[in-house]
Amino acid sequence: MMTNLDTSRIAIIGPGRLGTSFAYKFGRDNKRVTLYYHDADVCRAINREHLNPKHLTQDLAKRQGGMDNVPRLSSRVYATNDLERVVEDNDFLFLSVTMDRLPELLNYLKPLIDKKAGDTCFISPIKGITSDEITKELITPSQLINNYLYNLKYKYQVVCIGGPFFDVDIALGNPVCVTIAGGKRISKIIREDLMRFNRRELYSYYNFDIVGVEACGSLKNIVANIKGVTDYLELGDSLPGTLFARSGVEIRSLSKLLGGSFQAFHSQAGVGDMYVTLSSEASKNYRYGRLFYELFTGNPIETNIKVLERIDGTPEGPHTIRNVHKYLEKKNMYSPLFHCAYKIFNEGGNKKEIKEQVIQACQFDRRKSEYIGPVSRALYRIIPNLWYRRHKGLLSKLVIPET
Repeated sequence: MMTNLDTSRIAIIGPGRLGTSFAYKFGRDNKRVTLYYHDADVCRAINREHLNPKHLTQDLAKRQGGMDNVPRLSSRVYATNDLERVVEDNDFLFLSVTMDRLPELLNYLKPLIDKKAGDTCFISPIKGITSDEITKELITPSQLINNYLYNLKYKYQVVCIGGPFFDVDIALGNPVCVTIAGGKRISKIIREDLMRFNRRELYSYYNFDIVGVEACGSLKNIVANIKGVTDYLELGDSLPGTLFARSGVEIRSLSKLLGGSFQAFHSQAGVGDMYVTLSSEASKNYRYGRLFYELFTGNPIETNIKVLERIDGTPEGPHTIRNVHKYLEKKNMYSPLFHCAYKIFNEGGNKKEIKEQVIQACQFDRRKSEYIGPVSRALYRIIPNLWYRRHKGLLSKLVIPET
């Protein structure tokens, strides 16, 4: 049990767009905020100008009507490239990195956590899914952290933050509601002692289902990538509703296999986060889909490079699509929209083929019913790793009512 945690200070590891936005928030709340970044020159620039020279600042300037109107980080926000000091001096570590960078970071953190005198709470807003190196199963950020730090499990806890939120809104103090998921006791400490200072800016709800919340936060990025493409296809105004609803079927089913529950999708971290991610230009993953179709050359690798040059920050969707596809193939799991996403963003072709792939995924689903029957509901609870519709083979003909 973790006790005597210092909630007056917090460290943010990785001051990208989201990390910087929370530095604004915690600074306004009069917390002592330490930003860790490996580049000493960037740290000096942050400490001198009280602005991030790499991320978020330009977008804030556009939103606020010029650089002179961009808010400055609090004087209580300090940037450093001394990771050992960061870990030793802070009980709460906010991990603002992408999923593909998390394993490398954990390798650095492990010996520091091991020799640290006190306990640590990792706060993860990471929205991605990766493949476990040993089992090759899909795992969420909290599961990855627990795998890497298994021998130190008595020295730390993990809590995740779910959406819906955008970095610009957090930085500017616009009204935002987040979900805090994890152990009830540590989540209460974070909600009441670390975050609840101005409810008009930020409020949080509690959810016990950390894996489900993480799965929803990761998988909706795939749907946002597809939605960005779909908005260029001249398919009318009705199909996006089907895309939203049917993607929920695939997210819930996959979340269950990963160890989450169905209820997470119906929370604000599920449907709430997916709604804004699919419908707002503030969403990196939505913009990625739009730019991908706009710049599509027939070569997905070449197109991906061009798109990323136009986006500040790293959209998690494309990386998640590839990891999910490997898992779906391994499990032989029927998931038409996620299969469609892989084809669009990783296989060659032309724009006409992309349009047909979206129509096929939405209009030619082999499932006929839009409900979960009592037998299916029971079997989902008992054997979630076996009770799902197969993509190919004899079992693909089995009728499983699910939505």
